[in-house]
Amino acid sequence: MSRLFEPFKMGDVELKNKIVMAPLTRNRSPGAAPNDMNIEYYRQRADAGLIITEATAITHQGQGYADVPGLYTPEAIAGWKKVTSAVHEKGGKIVVQLWHVGRISHTSLQPNGGKPVSSTSKAAKAKTYILKADGSGEFADTSEPRALTAEEIKGIVEDYRKASKAAIEAGFDGVEIHAANGYLIDQFLRSGINDRTDAYGGSIENRARFLFEVVDAITDAIGASRTGIRLSPVTPANDASDSDPQPLFTYVVEKLAAHQLSYIHVIEGATGGDRNFQQGDKPFDYDALRAAHHKAGGKAAWMVNNGYQRSTAIDAVDSGHADLVAFGKPFISNPDLVERLKSDAPLNQLNQEKLYGGGPEGYTDYPTLSKAS
Repeated sequence: MSRLFEPFKMGDVELKNKIVMAPLTRNRSPGAAPNDMNIEYYRQRADAGLIITEATAITHQGQGYADVPGLYTPEAIAGWKKVTSAVHEKGGKIVVQLWHVGRISHTSLQPNGGKPVSSTSKAAKAKTYILKADGSGEFADTSEPRALTAEEIKGIVEDYRKASKAAIEAGFDGVEIHAANGYLIDQFLRSGINDRTDAYGGSIENRARFLFEVVDAITDAIGASRTGIRLSPVTPANDASDSDPQPLFTYVVEKLAAHQLSYIHVIEGATGGDRNFQQGDKPFDYDALRAAHHKAGGKAAWMVNNGYQRSTAIDAVDSGHADLVAFGKPFISNPDLVERLKSDAPLNQLNQEKLYGGGPEGYTDYPTLSKAS
């Protein structure tokens, strides 16, 4: 049996296997608070070594899509407590992905209909999911943002601190900082987005400043052993780009080494697409990225993601390329994905039409192997 299915210690958390449920936005939490349907969805998937929740807004301002959960109201914290209890009762472990979307939002989703905020005032060539007057959802162009002031950035760092403490109050085993996929932290990191001329723009060190202020705030609040981070060095998601990503993300993982986080979650290639996608003149070297982290003294568990299947996941762990492998869409249609991977059983077909919004159909009604037989 592959090491993929063996237990693993990630920081202070004992995982029963090395298979991770990746964060998956499903737009089924009206009012930004988890409900009974969400509880059942996560409970069904608790056989994963680790569940990373769908991206969860740290504040109302951090929300960029309709009906996504938050972690900034008593109702949301109460809802998440029920989710974490259900997962823990089945012997699972769960962390929450902390999210501020930055410019990937729409005025209809913002407090008082205001502009989204970002590192820049440039609009993203991207779409978001909003509600129409009749309550149905649709995709719309993101709104033009405004650039944050240095003083406002300090306030958002504090919002991350508060959200991390709320996560522990809600019973989570830890948090994942969402620094990927063209959202707010990534909007500061990427040279193709960040056009600032202050202490948060220009050099790699300046563009990474916001990320490390967030890391410092969260690790100070809840501890490094409960903190992970997600990075996507080359993804073009949400209009993200950088002309030379290798030195940027090498700097990031080298400096993260001093923090001794629980894990580093790396999306290889274009999120949900081409694993060989590249930005800049050279293909990105993911093995060199991990080596740089280790050389700098980092001991974070190394998690990989994007298009992994049973055979490639087994190879990634057995070869030492990764400690953990995250699966996205296969976990949507296969609540018992771990069992199916172990036995090399066929996977359920994904219901593409029911990915975002709606009710139980395409959410909690996928059959397990036992029900299918």
